[in-house]
Order: sequence, then structure tokens, then C-alpha cells
Amino acid sequence: MSTILVIFFWLCAGLILYTYAVYPLLVMVLSEFLGKDRTAREVDSTNWPNVSLLIAAYNEQAVIERRIANALAMDYPKEKLEIAIASDGSNDETANIVKRYAGQGVRLIEFAERRGKSAVLNRAIPQLRGEIVVLSDANSEFEPSALKKLVRWFDDPAVGIVSGRLVLTDARNSRNADSLYWNYETFLKKSESRLGGLLGANGAIYAIRRSCFTPIPDDTVVDDFLIPLLMRLHHGFLVHYDFQAIAYEQAPNQVRDEFRRRMRIGTGNLQNLSLLWPLLDPRQGFVAISFFSHKVLRWLCPFLLIGILIGSACLFNHPFFRVVTILQGAFYCMAMIVAILPRSAGVPKLFRLPTMFVSMNLALLVGYSRWLLQNHHGTWEPTARRTEQSEPAHSTVIAEGKP
Repeated sequence: MSTILVIFFWLCAGLILYTYAVYPLLVMVLSEFLGKDRTAREVDSTNWPNVSLLIAAYNEQAVIERRIANALAMDYPKEKLEIAIASDGSNDETANIVKRYAGQGVRLIEFAERRGKSAVLNRAIPQLRGEIVVLSDANSEFEPSALKKLVRWFDDPAVGIVSGRLVLTDARNSRNADSLYWNYETFLKKSESRLGGLLGANGAIYAIRRSCFTPIPDDTVVDDFLIPLLMRLHHGFLVHYDFQAIAYEQAPNQVRDEFRRRMRIGTGNLQNLSLLWPLLDPRQGFVAISFFSHKVLRWLCPFLLIGILIGSACLFNHPFFRVVTILQGAFYCMAMIVAILPRSAGVPKLFRLPTMFVSMNLALLVGYSRWLLQNHHGTWEPTARRTEQSEPAHSTVIAEGKP
């Protein structure tokens, strides 16, 4: 029994070490020696394709006018840009605000009953006229050049999805440990993209070929992960990452908002795995490696952490495992203490990492329980928006990307 527990402990610990440390090093080396830098074409000023910018919105009256103004300011030929707002049964002033911009070419696709974002995308995308569809959120803002940066890659027939870079900002200039984590994630995305194994996209800014859009289940929770990978699975398209195509979004103001978002991701992970498991087939090439190493193992991390704790606790009489158990207890206590301290306490960013790591995995675990209990649906509640927002350029950049 003792031998089995030791093997179990080291298996759980080894898998966590692999997904967070060994795999990134592996990707870095492979990217350096085997990676391919794709070059975007120079698009003739008269030859830009028709593009539809689609924003799904539910009760976004606080930010939708600012989002429309940002869309209208894009550096893209006006006659080739369609701006569409899909209102998912909004019962506030969202639809009325959008209607005021009809004369400037902003199109309202209104659904009287709330269906959920995935259902809205399934029904709205086929109605659009652009050959390229750019998907975004109501609380995001693009750099003026973002559309051109995204669209230029579609001259390559192998590319079907292009993800831009999401930069999270905080107008109040408060710091967040997530910046360390997201710099790490951005590095992984760049490396995986060079190896043709990028997974998913940033929901705030990504583009797809409309003709190859694969409808997703209406109750899908994490659409920006499922849409690109289904297109990859069914059509063989590459997902490309362009870090020069930038969108800004203000970070959640409350810890509970971030926890809720990660909980939804946890629910969506298991939901998507039931559809995307064929990507684990070795014939998928590096995609199979990245899907298992960067996604599946991360999704299993809450259970692996529990396994480490149980394994070391059961071997507590052994001096090494006694120390390991105590260190785990100290790690979780530190995470809990930092979590309850106010941001004004000035806790160094490095010391906030345990809290972020533990809360992320706890949220995933709660999300999994919701999935197992079938307590999930495709509708969403937007994070409370700030009606007074600073210009992104004057906000403090605290993080990049989305999980």
C-alpha cells in the first residue's frame, strides 16, 4: 500500500510539474528549432475583403455606445466593414442605443427571447455578409489597426482562425498578480502558434472564415475555445496568433467576478472535451501534444492537487512526506490569508500568485461539479461594467490574454 501511495503521489506531482514547467520548456525549444514564422501578405489598399464585426450583447447599456464608437473608428474601408450587434433578449436600453447608429451602418440583430451567446452566434453568423467574421465583446475596445492586422493572414489558405491579443487594464492603476501568469500564457501562445498547435482564441478579438463556421451546441459555455477547434477538427485549419492585433478590456473589479468567470470555464472544459477528444489522436500532430499538455492536464490539475495532498497525508509518518504535507498546508494558508487582505494592503505581486493559483483551481473544481450536476446553460450574466472608463492607453496594463 505504501508503494502504491508513493507512486500515486509522484504521478500527480509529476503531471503538475510537466504541464506548468516541463511542457513550456519543451515548447520553447521546439519552437526555436522547428517553429515556422508565418509572414502576412501586404494587402493592396483596394483589395481588402468584406469583414463583419459581430458583437453579442446582453444588457450592455453601460458600455455599448462606447463600443460602437470604437468600432466606427476602425482603420478599415467603411464600404467593406459591417458592424453588427446581436442583442440576446436584452431588457435594458441596449437595443435602443444600437438603433440610434443605424444611419452610420451599424446593424442590430435583435432576438426577442434570451437564447445564450452560443445560440446567438449560431443564428447571427450566417446572416452576415462579410467573408471574414471578427468576433468581440461589448466591453472590449480595439486598436484602430486591429482589423487589418487580423484580416491580412487570411490570404494563406491554411489559416482559418486568427486570434488577437487581449490586454487587460485597470484604470485605477491597481496591480494584479495575473500579469505574471498572463505573460507566461502569452509566451506559450506565441510558441504554440509557431508550431501550428495554438488552441482556442481570445473571445474579445478573433477572426474566422464565415463559410467554414461550424455551429456549436446552443448550451456551449466557452464558445471562443470550441469554435476555433471545431473548425480545426472539421476543416484542418490552422489557428494563428497575431500579438499585434490588440484589444483592451478592463479587468474584473471584484474577485468574485473573476472566480465566476473561471468557474464557467471549468464547466465549459468538460463540456468541450466531450466534443474535442479526437484532437488527442496522435495523427493530429503537435495539436494532440498541446491539447493534452496545455489543456487536458490543466483541467485535471484540481484533482492532481487533491491527489498530492491525500498521498502525502497518508504517508505522513515518513519524514519527507511529513514536510511536504506541512508545506502544502502553509501554501494554502498563505493563499487564504492573501485572499482576504484588501488590495490596499500592498501585498507583493509574487505573494499573490498562490492565491491566484488556488482560486483558479477551486473555481475549476466548482465548475466541474456544476457540469456533473447538469447545472449549466449557455446564457451568461455580464460582469458589472463601469460606466466611466479611462482610455486604454492611459490605463495600467495588468495582464494579457484569457484562459
